[in-house]
Parts: sequence; C-alpha cells; structure tokens
Amino acid sequence: MAEKSIPTLKIGDLEICPPIIQGGMGVRVSGSRLASAVANEGCAGVIASVGLGAFEDSKASEFVEVNNSALRSEIRKARSLSKGIIGVNVMVVLSNYEELVRICVEEKVDMIICGSGLPMDLPKQTAGSNIKLVPIVSSARAFNIIYRKWKQNYNRVPDAVILEGPMAGGHLGFSYDELINGTARKLEDLVKELVDYVATVEETIPVIAAGGIFDGNDIARFLKIGASGVQMATRFVCTTECDVSEDFKQAYIHATENDIAIINSPVGLPGRVIRNAFTERAMNGETIPFKCPHHCLRSCNPRTAPYCIARVLADASKGNLFRSFAFAGSNAYRCTEIVSVKTLVDQLSEELENALSHPPEE
Repeated sequence: MAEKSIPTLKIGDLEICPPIIQGGMGVRVSGSRLASAVANEGCAGVIASVGLGAFEDSKASEFVEVNNSALRSEIRKARSLSKGIIGVNVMVVLSNYEELVRICVEEKVDMIICGSGLPMDLPKQTAGSNIKLVPIVSSARAFNIIYRKWKQNYNRVPDAVILEGPMAGGHLGFSYDELINGTARKLEDLVKELVDYVATVEETIPVIAAGGIFDGNDIARFLKIGASGVQMATRFVCTTECDVSEDFKQAYIHATENDIAIINSPVGLPGRVIRNAFTERAMNGETIPFKCPHHCLRSCNPRTAPYCIARVLADASKGNLFRSFAFAGSNAYRCTEIVSVKTLVDQLSEELENALSHPPEE
C-alpha cells in the first residue's frame, strides 16, 4: 500500500505514520506487548503506567515500588520488542505520579502523555531530557492554562496536545449530567476550538483528537478540520497483542449499544463502561467493602468510596468480570472480532487513504 497519501504526525523529531497514537489503558490493558506491536506498525505505542504491578497481592508498604518496578520492566520489554515510538501515559492524579515520571525519564521513553489533571510541573520533572511532553485536555481553556504556565515558568511549551472528547472510555473530563443528557460539547467542536487557539501561538503544536474515533473515515474527518492525528484506544483492545485477558476482550465483542453505560466512579469522575452485573450493583448504590492500604489516587476518599476502583480494574484485567467491569469507549459495541495489530492498522490505513482520496460529496 502506498502510504504517501497518508499524512505523518510530526511531534518534534518523532514521525508517526499512520498518524495514530494508541491510547494508554489501565489497569494492565495496554502494556509492553500491545505498545510494541503498535509501534512496529509506525504508530505510537503507549504503556499505561497506572497499576502495572501486582499491587493487590503485595504488602501496603510495597505498593509504590511494585508499580514503579513494573513500569520500568514494561518499558524495557517494549524496547526489546520494537524500535518504534514508545510512550507512557502517566495520570497526574496518581499518588506516585512524580516517581513514575522519573522512571520514564530514566528509561528515555519517547513521550510522556499526561491526563487526569493538569501537569503543571512536568517540564521541571523532565528537565534535561528529550522526551516529548503531551498533555491530555478536554477543552482549549485547559490547554491555555498549561501553555501559559509552562512558558512562563519553564520557557517550554507542550510538544503536542490531545483533546479527549466526551465519547472516550474510562474516566472522563465532563460532568455526569452532561454525558447522560448528551449536552457535552462534541469532539469536532472542541477540536476546532483548540486548533484555532493553537494557531494564535508562535510555536507549532500538533492537535490530536481522541474519544470515539473508530475507523479511517473518522480519522480523515478530524484531519480535515485541522487535527494532525488521532488517539485511539478502544479499537486496540480487540487485538491479539492487547495485554488484557481474553474475557475482557470478549466483553467488547459481545456488547450491544445499550450495554455502553456511564457510571459515577469512586474517584469523583464519571466513567464509560460496559454494563454488567457488577455495574448494576454499583449503579443501584450498593457498597462493596474494601480496605485501602495504598490511596493510589489523590482524588479518591477511601472512607466514602463505594468500592475500590483500583481493585476492580485489576480484577477486570484478569477477566474476573463478575466482580469488576471493563472501561470502554462509546463505539466498543462495534468491535466484532479479535485481529492482529498489523491487520487493524492496515485496515485503518486503507480506510484513511480512501477517505482522503475520495471525500464524500457535500
């Protein structure tokens, strides 16, 4: 396939073609196996740093070290399996956020992607490295805050920015009511606003669209409105190389559109999940008792949380869905088969090329 007609996403000296960043999915959904397979196809592979270690089987005092060691190990595994672009997603809300960033610097990853909070001091924490810094935001306003603070305090600006809209999976930067009522602003509008803002600054900062992007036609649509690339997560769950259990993948395959639901997460944010017996219990207000020796998320109050989100997601990664749930994007129900990463990227590339070469008539 001739790839000359497919644009390259350039982030500093990194070149990503097709212009796809694989979204970081925790806990243990996107590890070294998935990230390296994605990187081998020219895209950017991303390891999600949250909960990588077997913390549920360790002592409370070992929580941080178990996860830190697991991240270092996963980065090295990914490097051994690919010469492509490997990034790490580090959530700002994590209690060991600073240590995870330090490990990324020590292991010389290609990019750090930060969401779930504003990474105000990330340039300081990565000083002296060539790592590309990519915040995830849900509005141009949030990016403006990061841009101005970084430039003022560190004479540095983000190398790219990911705008994650309301159709993404996992925890979302929109209110529960906005998501339930359908009043959250559309990703297209949010991306256009951010593209317009970025055009006013003196630096070149690629805008990357994320949330609900499913096929090559979707990618083309966002490229045409000014995005330089996209981030996709849900599609990569249903690949043979995805690090999560087969039962987790099958939850996607068997889901219907009505199974995609919004819940209130214990961390104070809404989340998009695949509905099952456990989510029904949670949505009905049932409390699932737990002990919290870790306090892994700064925004979580163990005294009032109805269940432990870290434990739930760890169980989900192992396929124990009778006591957990799978996070998923709005289009998860459209996944119908498990394919290799190569097959998926080839399909997306062909769809993208066709969409760019033969745009639909207005």
